[in-house]
Amino acid sequence: MELISGPDHRRDFAGMTYVYAVVSRRANGISIGVNLNPNNACNWRCIYCQVPGLVRGAPPAVDLDQLRWELRSMLTSLASQSVAARPSRIEDVAFSGNGESTLSPMFAPAVRVVRDVMREMDLHAAVKLRLITNGSRVLHAAVQEGLREIAAAGGEVWFKVDGGSRDAIRQINDVQLSPRRVGERLAVCASLVPTWVQTCVVAVDGVMPDECWLRDYLAVLDAAGTGRLRGVLLTVLRDRRNSRRREG
Repeated sequence: MELISGPDHRRDFAGMTYVYAVVSRRANGISIGVNLNPNNACNWRCIYCQVPGLVRGAPPAVDLDQLRWELRSMLTSLASQSVAARPSRIEDVAFSGNGESTLSPMFAPAVRVVRDVMREMDLHAAVKLRLITNGSRVLHAAVQEGLREIAAAGGEVWFKVDGGSRDAIRQINDVQLSPRRVGERLAVCASLVPTWVQTCVVAVDGVMPDECWLRDYLAVLDAAGTGRLRGVLLTVLRDRRNSRRREG
């Protein structure tokens, strides 16, 4: 079975709706992705997003039986290959698709399905369960149920924070959001499940963020309680054009 590489963001290359496999540099191995947004719908529109045809909106209902079958099939296929044929071992099963996973009203049941399959295949101890999220739904009880499931599985969350001011958040994530709310959500997330901050520092039109940006950003992390956080996963993009501004 062919594996897609990090820069390739197709989710349907294996003919599946919800499950894909990618060689992930960040995860240091093969990452099995779970995509609950096959309709390319999200509530944010980040400047670095590479999802084709991204739309504002919510994902459709999830066929949990199909998700279970696809995940079993993918894991079985990878396990059946010789060690020499695989670029590296399976490092994680990650909810990371073509939109924000926690927008799905079936997020928590989907987490339970994934957790059950990992236990059935005796992968729960060796393979990390992850959620990559913008954190926008963390205060919802149904999402917190899913976060507790991830924590119970020994998993973790990568929580997106790309700026610490309203202007920075609007420029990078294309949403109107209070930094105070970001800090509150991050604190709640970290209280429920081990949480890393995932940050993309973007040079927009060749201009890197300044010291003011850094001060605002660190204030959000401080407000959340840095002692609760596992650390920061940092990516730097040095040349990103502000296409949204040019469009209108």
